[in-house]
Amino acid sequence: MDEKQRAILDEIPRLRRYARSLLRDRDSADDLVQDCLERALLRLDNWQTGESPRKWLFTIMHHLFIDQMRKVNRRGEASMLPLEAGEVQASPADQLENVAAREIIDALQAISPDRRAALTMVAIEGFSYAEAAEMLGVPAGTLMSRIARGRDELRGLLEDNARRRAIRIVEPGPGRAAPIRAPMA
Repeated sequence: MDEKQRAILDEIPRLRRYARSLLRDRDSADDLVQDCLERALLRLDNWQTGESPRKWLFTIMHHLFIDQMRKVNRRGEASMLPLEAGEVQASPADQLENVAAREIIDALQAISPDRRAALTMVAIEGFSYAEAAEMLGVPAGTLMSRIARGRDELRGLLEDNARRRAIRIVEPGPGRAAPIRAPMA
């Protein structure tokens, strides 16, 4: 295995994380990663030796994702798949951080794919605005707008979740008052 191939293989965990953030479905994400790696290995000469392949690979993956979404939209199929049974928590989280993390992931999945990709590239993968804009094929201003709108949308979704957790009115039985649950600490 040569230096280029080793550098590409080292990026697989990051590629899988990005693919999972885009697709949510483990099998579809793995397929996207495999398609990305196949394309990268076929076009290995397009990558400059000495540079990290990360930006190049993420660009390839994003273009494959966009192509996949276009195909899905033309066919009218659902673009987001539900979590598989094995991915759903079998028991309630023991720690508040796990619940908050799950809510953030669910909220991230609820926003548009363009905003999710922009936020993931910058906030999770650590690319600069300029790098992310280049990889996503949009002007920097458009990227910043998507990030700002995505953050606002996330904030709204998370605030709605917090409100629902804070007060839940349960339908009372005959002759009973409705209990009100206190906010989670």
